[in-house]
Amino acid sequence: MSTHKVGDVRPTQLLWTYGPGALIDLPNLSVITMGLERWDEEQCSPIEEARLLAAVRKRLGPQVERLRVAPFLRDENASPLSAEGKIGVPVRPFPRWLRCVRCGLLAEYDSGLFNVKANAFRPEKTHFVHENCEKGAKSEAVPARFLLACKNGHIDDFPWHWFVHGGQDDCRGTLRFFESGASLQTQNLWVKCDSCNKSKSLVHAFGKDGQDNLPACRGRHPHLDSYDSSCDQDPRAVLLGATNSWFPITISALAIPMEKNPLIQLIMDGWHYFEDIDSELEVKLTIKALSKSGALPGIGQYNEKDVWKAIQDKREGASQEEIVSEVDIKIPEWEVLTSSSPPRDWPHFLSRTVEPPANFESEIDNVLLLERLREVNALIGYTRVEAIEEFMDDEERPTMAKLTKRSTKWVPASEVHGEGIFIQFKEEEIKKWERISAVKERNKMLENGHHGWRNARKLDPSEGYPGIRFTMLHTFAHLLIRELALECGYNEASIRERIYANDEASMAGVLLYTAAADSDGTLGGLVELGNPQNLGRLIEQALSRAAICSSDPMCSEHDPSEDRSLHAASCHACSFVAETSCERGNRYLDRALLVNTLENKDTAFFSRDLC
Repeated sequence: MSTHKVGDVRPTQLLWTYGPGALIDLPNLSVITMGLERWDEEQCSPIEEARLLAAVRKRLGPQVERLRVAPFLRDENASPLSAEGKIGVPVRPFPRWLRCVRCGLLAEYDSGLFNVKANAFRPEKTHFVHENCEKGAKSEAVPARFLLACKNGHIDDFPWHWFVHGGQDDCRGTLRFFESGASLQTQNLWVKCDSCNKSKSLVHAFGKDGQDNLPACRGRHPHLDSYDSSCDQDPRAVLLGATNSWFPITISALAIPMEKNPLIQLIMDGWHYFEDIDSELEVKLTIKALSKSGALPGIGQYNEKDVWKAIQDKREGASQEEIVSEVDIKIPEWEVLTSSSPPRDWPHFLSRTVEPPANFESEIDNVLLLERLREVNALIGYTRVEAIEEFMDDEERPTMAKLTKRSTKWVPASEVHGEGIFIQFKEEEIKKWERISAVKERNKMLENGHHGWRNARKLDPSEGYPGIRFTMLHTFAHLLIRELALECGYNEASIRERIYANDEASMAGVLLYTAAADSDGTLGGLVELGNPQNLGRLIEQALSRAAICSSDPMCSEHDPSEDRSLHAASCHACSFVAETSCERGNRYLDRALLVNTLENKDTAFFSRDLC
C-alpha cells in the first residue's frame, strides 16, 4: 500500500485535537488517525514523570510501561521522499465515501472510480479526482461530510444506500448527491439513486427522523480496523469536523520535586543522562559533566556511589513506588507548594516566596512565584458525542474508547515548560465564610442547578458537585486570568488554571500558569506580575470589574436552579475564559461569591468596598 504525506499538525495537537480515532479535516482530504500499534514506537521519545505514569496505570492497568512523545519531523530540510521526511503519524482516508464536485457521484474511494493525486512537496494539495467524470475529465472529489457516531465511541460511514432505499434493498445503483435551493441547510441537501430514482433529503437523518431512517450501530472503530457487534447505542448523524466527534481524555501533572528522596527524583528527571551508564566510573564522569554544564542542577552534591545505587534501583523498579506514594495528582503538588521551605532550585521547578499583597493579607496566606515549571500531559482515551465530566462516577461515564487494539503498553504524552503564580488562601477565613447563612443559601441554589443539569442527562444528581469552596476559587481564578492577560504579554487562552479545593485536606488555593512547548512559556511576564505591589493591584482591578457586568442585571440575576445550568452570576462578558484555560469548561462560576453584585450583597468573600 502506497503512503503519502498529506499534511502537518503540531505534536501537542495529537493529544488535544487529532489523537488516535480523531478525524483531521485537511484542505482537500479527511483522514483518521490510526491506533498506537501502527505508530513507529522507535520514533516516540520517552518522557519520565513517575506520578503521572502511576495515575495512567491506575486508569489503564499496570501493563503501561511508558509515556512517549508523538513522532515528529526533526529535520525540516529532509526530503519528503526520504525515510526521514516521512516520519509522522499514520492516517487513513475517512470517511470512505467521496463526492464528485461536478457530477455529484457518491461512492467509496476504493471503488476504482477515484484516484489519489499526491504532491510530495506540497502535501496540502494531495487530493482525489474522479477520472472519468461525465462533466469534465479529472474532476475533484471531496469527502462526503456526513458520518454516524454513538456514545460508545464508535464512528462509521454514513449508510447512504440504506438511507436512500429506506432499509435493506437489493438495488445497488449509482448514488448522486445534489443540492437544491440557495442555502446549504439539510433540507436542501439530497441523495438520489440513478437506478430506481429514489431520493431523500438529509433533513431526515437528524433528530427524531434519524432514529427511523438510520440502521443500528455496527460498533466500528476504523482506526483499529475492528468492529464491536455488541454495541447497543443508537447512532446519530454527525457532520465531518463536528466538535462532538472526538473528546480527548487526558491526565496532567506538574513535575514537582518530592521531599522523600530528592536523589531518586533527580535520577528520574534526568534519566536520559543515566540510562546507558554501566559503571561507577561513568557515573563520576557524568556527574562532573552535568555539574559543569548546569544541565541537572543539584546532582553535584551527591557522590558517585549514591548515584550509582539510585540508578540500579531505578532499573530494578525499586524507586518507582518510593516517589509515587499516592497516585492522587493534586495532593502531592499542594504539599510542595504550601511547604514552609519549598524547593528553590530544581531542573524543572524554580520557586520564590513573596509576601501576600498588603491590601489582601487578611484573605491570602501565601504567594509562591514559580519561575520555572514543567507540565506533563498524557492521553489515555477518548469519547464521542458526550464528553466525560471530571466528577462523574465510573458507572455514569460515557464509554472510553481505546487508543490501541491490543493491551496498551504506552500512551502519547507531551511536556510543556512555563511559569506561574500560586496563591494560597487562609483556611480559617474560608471556613468562616462558608458558615455564613447567605453563603449556604447560595450554595443550595448552585447545587439545585447541578441536580437539574444531571437529571436532564439521566445522571445521579447526588454525585459530582464540587462545592461552594471550589466555585469561589474557580471564579477568582477566571477573573484574575482575564486581568493578567491584559498586562503580562500572554494571550488569555495561553494562561491556565489549577484549582486546589478540598475541605477534608484543607486545600484552598489556585495556580495560574502559562506553559508552551518552547521558550515562549517562560518569558517572565507572569511571574513579574506576582510581586506584591503588582498582584494586589491586579486582584483589586479584577474584583472591581466583576462588581458590574455589561450584561447586568440579567447576569447578576441568573438562577441556575431555574434553567438547570452550572453557573450563577457569570457570563462571557465578565468571567468566562477560553476552554483551554479552564479545568471545568466554564462551569461552576459565580462572581457573587467574591464581590457584591446588583442582585446579591451578602455572599462576597471580599466583602469590603473596592476602589
